[in-house]
Amino acid sequence: PLPACVLYFAKSAELTGRRSEKVTLPSELTALALWQALESRHPSLSALRGRAVLAVRQEYVDPGDQRVQLSGGDEVAVIPPLSGG
Repeated sequence: PLPACVLYFAKSAELTGRRSEKVTLPSELTALALWQALESRHPSLSALRGRAVLAVRQEYVDPGDQRVQLSGGDEVAVIPPLSGG
């Protein structure tokens, strides 16, 4: 397990009550497992399930079975859908 910095933006920050936090995560997991790990820490994130996008090291990861490799100190971002027009 490695420490990662998770950043929460917009609605995800509202739901978690924070903009960032340090989280210990496995060094290799799927994008879905990453989302589930964050949701288990903050069950309120379930409101964004299937709509939020994850980014690791400022690169979007496809939800689902895409493998994610983490290194210590990596940045993970939770980006909810943007609204407006």
